Formats: sequence, C-alpha cells, structure tokens
Amino acid sequence: MKHESASPVIRVLDQATVNKIAAGEVVERPASVVKELVENAIDAGARSIRIEVLSSRTDITSVRVTDDGAGMSPADALLAFTPHATSKIAGITDLDTIRTMGFRGEALASIAAVSRVTLITRPNNDDLAAGTRIVIAGGDVIEDVPVGAPGGTSVLVEDLFYNTPARKKFQKTRNTELAHIHDMLEGIFLANPPIAFRLSVNGSELVVTDKSPSSLDTITRIFGTAVVRDLVPVTGSGPLLKITGHISRPSLSRKDHARIFISINGRYVSSPAITNAIKEGYGTLLPKDRFPVAFLSLEIETGLVDVNVHPTKKLVRISREPEITKAVCDAIRNALSSHDLIPDIRSPGPARATVITTDAVLPEHSRPYEYSSIQPGVVSEPTHAGTTATDRQLRQTELAPEPVPAGSLPPLRVIGEFGGIYILATTETGELLVIDQHAAHERILYELAGRKDGKEKRVQELIAPVILHRTPRESAILADLLPALAEEGFHIEEFGRDTFVVRAIPVVLGKLEDTSLLEDIISDLTSAERGQRVDNRERITRIVACRGAIKAGTVCTQEQCQRVADQLRLTKNPFTCPHGRPTMVRFSKVDLDGMFKRS
Repeated sequence: MKHESASPVIRVLDQATVNKIAAGEVVERPASVVKELVENAIDAGARSIRIEVLSSRTDITSVRVTDDGAGMSPADALLAFTPHATSKIAGITDLDTIRTMGFRGEALASIAAVSRVTLITRPNNDDLAAGTRIVIAGGDVIEDVPVGAPGGTSVLVEDLFYNTPARKKFQKTRNTELAHIHDMLEGIFLANPPIAFRLSVNGSELVVTDKSPSSLDTITRIFGTAVVRDLVPVTGSGPLLKITGHISRPSLSRKDHARIFISINGRYVSSPAITNAIKEGYGTLLPKDRFPVAFLSLEIETGLVDVNVHPTKKLVRISREPEITKAVCDAIRNALSSHDLIPDIRSPGPARATVITTDAVLPEHSRPYEYSSIQPGVVSEPTHAGTTATDRQLRQTELAPEPVPAGSLPPLRVIGEFGGIYILATTETGELLVIDQHAAHERILYELAGRKDGKEKRVQELIAPVILHRTPRESAILADLLPALAEEGFHIEEFGRDTFVVRAIPVVLGKLEDTSLLEDIISDLTSAERGQRVDNRERITRIVACRGAIKAGTVCTQEQCQRVADQLRLTKNPFTCPHGRPTMVRFSKVDLDGMFKRS
C-alpha cells in the first residue's frame, strides 16, 4: 500500500555536512542503543518515556523505548532508517547552534544494521492519521504497513549483533551491561527533570521519575533522601552562562567523581575542565583525594559549546574555557560560603549503611541511659583510641614467622615517626630508611589477604549484619562480583531491590567498628576501573589491603612503628605497595654527608 503524506521532515544530509560530523561507531553495546533511542524521544518533545529491558541469565535480549512525542508520518518513518537522515540539522552551519540531543542520522540505520528493529509510530498532532509499523532486520526492510497506534513512537530492538558475532562476543556479562545502561540513564534522567521516565528490567520497575520543574525530585528518586539532606543549592549567572543545581556539603564526599553530574544545554556531558572547577570551588573544604557529589545544569551559548567532538556526544569542548570554569568555581564557592556546613551528627552520612539490630522497641537516641556494671579492683590505663585501633590492625597482620627472603630488608631499628606518615628507621650498616607507613602496611595486608595456600579464607561473622543500599548501576556490578567476594571472605547476599546484607568479612580486616570501611570497599569495586586491568579476585585483594591498612596521618607509637617495620621484612616484596608505589626510600651516610657538604 502506497503511503501519502506531507513533505518529509526528515532529510538526507549532503556529503559536505556528513564529512563534518565526527565519524565513529554509534552502536557498541546495549547501552548505546538505549541512549540513542531515549535521546531521539527527548528530541521528539516527549514528556513521558518508558524504557523496557529484557534479558536472559547471560545477556540483554531486547530493548524497547516508548514515548509520547511528536511521532512520524509514514514517509518519515521509513526515511529515518536511511544513513545520515535527520530532522535535527539541515547543513554545516547548524552544527554551531545544535541544541538537540543528537544529530548523527545514522543512529537508527546503524542499530537496524546489526539487529532486528520494530518501529511503531503515529503523528501526535493528527488524530485522523494512521500509524506505521516498520520491521527491519540486518538493514533490510521486512515489513512496512499501516497500523492502529497511539500518538508517539515505540522502537523495539531485538537480537542485537546477531549478524556480527565478532562484536557480540565482546559484550560483557548481563549485569555489567545493565550497569552501563543504568549509568548512562542516570545522567539523562537528571538532565531532564520535566520528563517522566520509567525504567524496567524483566518487568520489574527499577527507576521511576515524575515530571517536575525541580531536579531535586529526580535526585531524590534515584539517590534517596539521605543524599538530598546533605545538598545545598547552587545558582549563578554571567554574560556567558547560567548555572543551577545542587552540590553536597563537605561532609558528603567520595573518593572519585562518579557522582558529579553535569548537563550543558540539557545534554548530560563529561567535562574534565568543569569537574576540576567544581573541585576547586571547595578549596580546602575537601581533602585533595576526595570529590563532592554535584548535580549541575549549565546554560551556555551554543556557539561556545562543540558537541561534535566524539560520536557519543558525551564529551564536549568549550570555547572561552577559563572564563566559564572560573564562573563555575565562583558559583560553587559562593554557595558553600552562604550555607551552614556543620554536619548533622544524626545524619546517616555518605555511607548509606544500616546496622540490623534486634531491639526494635525504641530508636537508640531515645532509649534511657544504662549504666554498665562497675568492676572493682580493675585499674585502667588511659589509652588513645586511635592507638588502640592501630594496635588491633597490627595484630591482624602478624605474619607467621618465616625465613626472611634472600636479598630482602636487613633488620631495622625504628628511631621515630614524622608527620604521622613516615617511619624513620636505621639499618645495621648505618643507612637511614624513610618508610611510608600506609604503603608498607598495605603491602603486608596484601600478601596476607592474597595467600593462595589451598585453604579457605578465614572469615569473621558479624554480630550485627550490615545492610548496604546501592544505586541500580552499582547493584548490577556488585551482583556480578558476589562469587569473587565470597572466595575472598565476604559473605554478601542480595537483600531486596538495590540492597545487600553483609554477614561476614575477612579476618584480616579486624573488628568492624565503622561501616564506612565496607562502604569504601564496595565503592572502590563498583567504580570505573582505571589503569592496569586485573581479575576480580586481584582487584578485591588490592582494595582490601588499601582500605584495611593503617592510614596516612595515623599517629603510631614507636613500638607500633617497629612492628610495621618487622612485619614488612617478612613480606616477599617489601619494596612497593600493591599499586606500585615505593614503600621506602634510603639515604646512605655518604648521601647525607654530601647533602651537608661534609664529603
């Protein structure tokens, strides 16, 4: 049947414009498909978007995105699958003023070339128009017929990479691919609060956001009220940009910038320059190795933003960058200076961890005081709490006496500590060693935790199991890591949607007095990997060693420093930490004499 319609809205771009658009493959994994379809729905003016993901036990089997946007005429629906066909730009000059989510016309064509796609659409502004159903498999049109349909568009993608097995084999596990989908969608949801989103996986709704003029409602939906309580609003404007959003008080911080969400002109983007400006705005309020939580929306003149840097359009390039980053930094600094930054002691804090208790009668802060029984005849020596905790850590890492490896460290005599970071020790030959106490104890703990002697890991049951709440993205990653964690001594179980219960931890971590230790370990595991890639068990061992080791800045007694030095001598590789940093530097008497001009 021949379709009749008005002049097409979608057009095929001329070659000059095509050549100006950044080349590259759009479809690299299921998350790429979801991103393209959701952004098309946003550009179509949708106010309600539903994302449905189906999976087997091993991989993603289908993705459907349904919206109530403008919809397409029969002619436009078919033309949309033509490479470099788009309704969003007409020529080269439009690239400088683009405000839509995307403009690479081959998105639908690329998806259809490696999957089976079913598109159902109907123009939303014409109640009398018929809908259109198009089925394409491997780039070939299988079906093109009129159907009854609501206004808007629905795109179903099945059998992704069925005809490109080489690409399909590079897909990760089901949970890893789901994590990529969650990660990408979180940014899109936060950048578009006026749109209602619903994300479901295998029929179970994981994220639901409402149409709202405020991004705070969307933040609450995704990250919960515990995070929202620690946010302060940010506003700022200038000749080049307008800034709105929320940032965390210094009491809520992370070891990475995974929860810094930036949108520019409604597009969720990545910008190292703006991320650095946000961090700089905190000044000395945050340690150099900690990052805030931030949700910022920037409106910048389109001529100053180049989104045509990478095919995914997530990385952007900004003109007049120094002026714009200074404005961001100033807005952050002004927001922090105008708010009370004293942390609330009753706040759950960034750990988002809960201890299960059997006493459900009264909350702890409202129970009457109880006096513990007095033991007469016992004399207690005052002990610094930090020193006691360090003592427990060192008892956990007492290595079994073994012959010191040939060529290893000579006996060391500790003579002091400097700055709560460095241990000063001498050797029998008169050399001076400066030892990084954290790096040294990290190496000790790493070798103890990583022993492969055929025995099961020693674990300690927690008297009060700990509940950890994660985001959907982190939950998907953590679910994949549970078997490897179990092998390393962590007994962790899924405990409902995006919730896990920790029942046991490795003995080498010692007594669990602060649940933030578990939070840090899990955050490390669910963060994006950087640098050298290793298997899951090796990653877990390194993270346990890092998080369980004595921290830099911990004041140790001379006896404790001596124990660190003695334990380090018993390791197989005492010279670096698991990450390759040196554990010590050496100064010979000749070196020192030369420094003091005594030679």
